Amino acid sequence: TISTPTHTTASTPLHTLHLSPADMAATYFPGLKEAPPNAVFFLAKQFQDDPDPRKVNLGIGAYRDESARPWVLPVVKTAEQLLNEDIQKGLVDHEYLPIGGMPQFVNLAAELILGADSSAIREKRVGGVQCISGTGAVRMVAMFLGRFYATKKVYMSDPTWENHQPIFELSGLTTVSHRYFDATTRSLDFAGMMADLQAADEGSVLLLHAAAHNPTGVDPTMEQWHQIADLCKAKRFLPVFDSAYQGFASGDLDHDAAAVREFAARGLSFFICQSFSKNFGLYNERAGTAQFVGHTPEETNIVMSNMKILIRATWSNPPAHGSQVVTKVLSTPALKAQWLQEVKQMAERVKKMRTLLRDALIARGTPGNWDHIVNQIGMFSYTGLTESQVKELQANHIFMLSNGRASMCGLNEKNIPYVADCIHQVVTAPASH
Repeated sequence: TISTPTHTTASTPLHTLHLSPADMAATYFPGLKEAPPNAVFFLAKQFQDDPDPRKVNLGIGAYRDESARPWVLPVVKTAEQLLNEDIQKGLVDHEYLPIGGMPQFVNLAAELILGADSSAIREKRVGGVQCISGTGAVRMVAMFLGRFYATKKVYMSDPTWENHQPIFELSGLTTVSHRYFDATTRSLDFAGMMADLQAADEGSVLLLHAAAHNPTGVDPTMEQWHQIADLCKAKRFLPVFDSAYQGFASGDLDHDAAAVREFAARGLSFFICQSFSKNFGLYNERAGTAQFVGHTPEETNIVMSNMKILIRATWSNPPAHGSQVVTKVLSTPALKAQWLQEVKQMAERVKKMRTLLRDALIARGTPGNWDHIVNQIGMFSYTGLTESQVKELQANHIFMLSNGRASMCGLNEKNIPYVADCIHQVVTAPASH
């Protein structure tokens, strides 16, 4: 019941609720059940709570150094010191950013993915807005398409990043999976992918991973990208590139941007969702952009102006610190050169861990072919381990997603022997056959 006091004072609420939390939930949200925890972050909590010193976290997609510690890039530390000096000088403050974010950051991000010599940039057919990292960029593009694009069907790979489907569906679009990963060969099912897309509705949205496909680590070859671009043009698809790993995948930023630049060179119109979480290690700073490559400057301006209306009603304007760090690095030649080396260092360490794990499994005579671990690229390996095998690994304090996706960043020379021993054990166990 709700009672209204006859006399009130400044300290007396106008309405006093006499409802228990359970009654309130039943009253206001009938039928609503508690949602399950997010698999990735729940796994991270399980790892954190495990007291065993042998524990290994192969779940969360964040870089770790050889000591299994988060790594703040030295170039980021330098940039932050310079930013602090700028604050002391009154050159940097904490005023609101524009709705579309820091213009210099957005422009530098476009040059990074499309190339400084991009004809699309030169012809003013590229526009961008700063977003809450890559997730915010995908969400903003999805909201824009749900509101303004005539076709409400989005094709995406099976599997894809676990957040893609809910983001697009929450934005009012229908998601359709196309074939992508061949579980038998643990490689790209290109024929199946192309057959499914040939049968897709004309004018549909096509979500593509720019480099280091998550979760499989399997990318098309450049020749296959040419064929995908041809099909997009023929079917009038609207591509959306999710670019979360530029530089982190191969150690070469230009190599990891090759697919995006191929689409731009062909005159296709498309969106790019950029994240600087991985390649700058700015996971909690949420720095990213949504870029649009239009057919004309007028089309691009129309898209960007309407996207800013959506941003104003969503997060109003973005946070500054992460974008300031990225801008300082990319606009300072010496810092950019240092950053390129540090990105390569991260990528090379991950490649080395792939090789060491593959070799350790071979040395133990673990049944199966494990070459896919080194053939896949980027942060993750789609190991081929079953859900039951993953559960057995977790009983041995090794944490990875139930679909067998393992973050290679969690490996180091100290824990690989233990990880290989445990994988060998679960693969050779009677229940595994």
